[in-house]
Amino acid sequence: MSRPSNHRRITIVGAGVAGLVTAMECVLRGAEVEILERAPALGERACSWLAGGMLAPWCERESAELAVQQRGELALDWWPRHVRDTVRRGTLVVAPARDAGELARFAARTQAHVGVDEADIAKLEPELAGRFRRGLFFPREAHLDPRRALKTLAARLTDLGAVLRFGIEAEPHALDADAVIDCRGFAARADLPDLRGVRGEAMLVRAPDVSLSRPVRFLHPRFPLYIVPRADQRFMIGATMIESEHDGPPTLRSAMELIAAAVSLHPAFGEAEILELEAGLRPAFPDNLPRLSVVGRVLCLNGLFRHGFLLSPALAQEAAERLLPERALRHGVSA
Repeated sequence: MSRPSNHRRITIVGAGVAGLVTAMECVLRGAEVEILERAPALGERACSWLAGGMLAPWCERESAELAVQQRGELALDWWPRHVRDTVRRGTLVVAPARDAGELARFAARTQAHVGVDEADIAKLEPELAGRFRRGLFFPREAHLDPRRALKTLAARLTDLGAVLRFGIEAEPHALDADAVIDCRGFAARADLPDLRGVRGEAMLVRAPDVSLSRPVRFLHPRFPLYIVPRADQRFMIGATMIESEHDGPPTLRSAMELIAAAVSLHPAFGEAEILELEAGLRPAFPDNLPRLSVVGRVLCLNGLFRHGFLLSPALAQEAAERLLPERALRHGVSA
């Protein structure tokens, strides 16, 4: 008996954010989905685990193409439907008074923001009162905790009948399924020769004396960074972006830069406890834009660069619609 032409059985290789979001889009269209992951557990070896979790399409426009903003706007609706812990409190961008030009440049390259003065900043983030004269506020942006989000998606996929298998080093071209989607990130470089790795380093700290309610981007003149609040007074501080495929531990220089910039934003970060200091390789193509590529019989979703959580919903929908064009999306299945 011939298999249906709309790819009912789909195998996805890779259980990072791209793989899990793509699996959800396929499951919601009625496909039988299996996800294969080489790591022994969710999150191990995955750059998704180290992500900041900012859903900031307009902020990212400062250094990214318009396509990133346009595709990224979809994430602001997608993530709250599937992860209830998604927080919609916007993004605050600040700079030292001497670097007002950096703030003006950021404003000129972005949209959907309002200018804020010292009093506005104090209302948004009281602990930054008196530290910055001007800033930008992007009220429609959001953030989430990537680790909790991935766990939520994995649990929901299992509830919906998808199968997750860990500890399997799968070769996508050898798999038996109606369709195979390769979401391995940098590990897929053998099939995508123009894929490169961009090294990023980030720090997770616990700072009991700091309280921030939304991501803050600090346009430090030497070490620009973002700080994203998590539960239990934890904060993700990141991230360096180095054109290197070295996959070793973070360097002392990077740690010093992250710490110095964080303390410049809020001196109480000087007393924070360092919980993690990690490095990872972000998969990127030469233009830093993601792609859906067909290699043999495999559909490759890759090149999300530093926009994994922001762009994965749009790319996943494009992949699912390509493989399951006749299947209507099921609704009412929010986590």
